[in-house]
Amino acid sequence: MKRSAKLAVAVALACGLLETGCQGGSGGGAPGGDAMDLNRIAEAYVKLVLAVGRHDPDYVDAYYGPPEWRTESEAATVPLAELRIRAGKLLNDLDAAEPTAGGASGAAAPAAGGAPATAPAAGRGDVAGDPLVRLRHSYLTRQVRAVATRIDILGGARLDFDDETRALYDAVAPVHTEGEFQAAVHRLGAILPGNGPVLGRLDAFRKAFVIPPDRIDAVMQAAIAACRERTLRHLTLPQGESFTIAYVQDKPWSAYNWYKGNAASLIEVNTSLPVQIDQALSLACHEGYPGHHAYNALLEHHLVRGRGWIEFTVYPLFSPQSLIAEGSANYGVDLAFPENERAAFERDMLFPLAGIDAKNAAIYFETRRLLRELDYVTNEAARGFLGGRMDADATTAYLVRNGLRTEARARQSLSFIDRYRTYVINYNLGQDLVRSYVERQAGSDTDARWRVFGELLSTPRLPGDLQ
Repeated sequence: MKRSAKLAVAVALACGLLETGCQGGSGGGAPGGDAMDLNRIAEAYVKLVLAVGRHDPDYVDAYYGPPEWRTESEAATVPLAELRIRAGKLLNDLDAAEPTAGGASGAAAPAAGGAPATAPAAGRGDVAGDPLVRLRHSYLTRQVRAVATRIDILGGARLDFDDETRALYDAVAPVHTEGEFQAAVHRLGAILPGNGPVLGRLDAFRKAFVIPPDRIDAVMQAAIAACRERTLRHLTLPQGESFTIAYVQDKPWSAYNWYKGNAASLIEVNTSLPVQIDQALSLACHEGYPGHHAYNALLEHHLVRGRGWIEFTVYPLFSPQSLIAEGSANYGVDLAFPENERAAFERDMLFPLAGIDAKNAAIYFETRRLLRELDYVTNEAARGFLGGRMDADATTAYLVRNGLRTEARARQSLSFIDRYRTYVINYNLGQDLVRSYVERQAGSDTDARWRVFGELLSTPRLPGDLQ
C-alpha cells in the first residue's frame, strides 16, 4: 500500500502541455460541448480536492498538475462549509453536462497490452458518443460524490461502515463471522509443526523466513526486476518510466507508492517490523509492476497526456479510485506470478539472496495460501472498532485471535484502521472485484487476462463497473 502525511511533488504538467483543461468555458450544445463542460468541471474538481487537502493531510495522495493551482490552494484554507457547497454545485453541473447516448465516434479504448490508443491530442475531438467520455463523466460524478462525503466526515459526520464504503469507494464488503475465521485458523494449525496455540506455532515457524535487515535491499531489487520483466511482457509502459525505493520506519503501512508524475514514483518500504521473504514479491508487484506505479503511469500516459483530462493529475485517497488502485495492485501480484511460479521463484532466487534455508519452503507456501482465508479479518475488526462495539484493546485481541497477527502487527493494523477508517476494504474486496472482472471478461487465457487488466489500468473505470 502507500501512506504518509508528507507529499513530495516533483514534476508538474504545464497548461501548454495539456492545451485544454487549464481553461474554463462551457460548450453549450455545439459539437464537443459536453467535453468542454467536463474540462471546466474537471478543473474545478482538481481545485476542490486540493482545497480539501488543506483540512486533511492524508487526502491528496498525488498531484502533478499545474503548480499554480497548488500554490493557490495553499494561500488560504477554505472553510469546510464552503467546500461542501462547491461540491454540490459540481454535482449539479455534472448532471447538466451528462453526455448524450450515441455510438463510439471518438477515440478507442487503449489497445491490447496497454499500448497507446489512437486518441485525440489533449482533449481535442472528445464527443458525446465516445464511450470513454461517458466513462469520464461517470468517474467525475462518483469522485465528486466521494469528495462531498469526505468533507462531511471531516466536519464530524459519522456513517455506518457500509454506508461509508458505499459513499467513498462505490462498494460494500461482505460480512464474515468469527466462526469462519476460526475454521481457517484450525486448518492452518493442522499443517504447522509443534503443539500449542496456532499463533505461537505460526510465529515460531515464520521467524525462519524473515529477511535479515542487511539483505532487504538486495532481495527487494531482485523482486522488483522480476515483477517489471513479467509486466513488460504484456503491458507497454511509458518510455522512461522509473521509480526509486527508500526504507523508512514507524509507519502504519508496510509500503507506500508516492507517484510524482512524468511516469516516476518513490516507493517507501517500512522496515519497523520484520520483513517476511514472501513480502518482497508482494510489495514489489503491488507498489511497482503491475501495481500502483504502472497504474498511475498508464493513467497519466493515456488520459492526462493523451486526452488532456486534468482530473487524473490529482488522486484523492478516500475515493472510488482507491478501490481500483488497491484491488488491481493486489490482483497484479497473482497475475504476474501465479502461485506455482511464484513459489519456484522465491525458493530458487529470493531465498538464496536472503540466506534463508528452503527445506521447509513447501509448508511456508501452504501457510501463505491458508492465511489468505483471513484476508477479511481486518474489515470485521474495523467494523467493530469504527462502530464503537470494540475498543482498542478488544480490536487488537480480535486481530490477534482471528488474523493470527502478533501483538505488534495487530497494533500496526489498528493504527491503520484508526487513521484510514474504512479504506481497508480496498485491498481484499478490491482484489476480489478486479479478479472477478478480469477473469469473467478474459476466461482462463493468460494473454487475454493481461489485455483486460491493461485496459482497466488505462481507463476511468469505477468499482461499480466491475460488478
